[in-house]
Amino acid sequence: MDLADLAAAARRGYLSLTAALHHSLAVVGIAAIAFVAVDGVDMLVAARAPDAQAARAAMPGAAAAAPDAGVVADPARQAAAEYLARKYKVAREAAEEFVTAAFAAGHRIGVDPLLILAVMAVESRFNPIAESEMGAKGLMQVIPRFHPEKFAEVGGESAVLDPHANILVGAQILREYIRKAGSVQSGLQLYAGAAEDPAAQYAQKVMAERQRLEQALGKTPLRLAANAAS
Repeated sequence: MDLADLAAAARRGYLSLTAALHHSLAVVGIAAIAFVAVDGVDMLVAARAPDAQAARAAMPGAAAAAPDAGVVADPARQAAAEYLARKYKVAREAAEEFVTAAFAAGHRIGVDPLLILAVMAVESRFNPIAESEMGAKGLMQVIPRFHPEKFAEVGGESAVLDPHANILVGAQILREYIRKAGSVQSGLQLYAGAAEDPAAQYAQKVMAERQRLEQALGKTPLRLAANAAS
């Protein structure tokens, strides 16, 4: 190979190296631009996250959809749910739902929540689809046709097997009977349709179960049931 050929080969090699180097720099430049763009998007998303959370919180129904942290964290309700789940062989989740509904209904209606739970224990043993020969249904064993006006407020008589509706209506009936009879014991006997029983066996069973619930909670006796009679 003469000097001219060597020079030509060197020139071709230089041009190839220059082209390759130019291509590589272009790729690196594109990657750098892409990295900066992605990083910028991430920073923008992070900066706007609080605004998005605030917007979601302001949407209608957001508060209602959020879990009730107070209910979950309430030691008394947890203890009641554990006791009922263990004694009556119901799922823990179901027991928690029934306890939460009983406390909500009790506070709304003005009836001792533990008394409501005790009535459920005696009436249905926490079977939400229990039904008697007389047509009493659900957790509180309510007869829908006798209380159409109360069921009208919760979706109609077809809601009798819905635990929340059944508990709420049952609590309303219980409050009415306690006020009518003048005492918790007599009101419970009316609820059971056993007002003529001098031994008040039904009321004794309910109050005994309420006492066991109270012991499971390990707390001061509640007095809401007595208030309901006034």
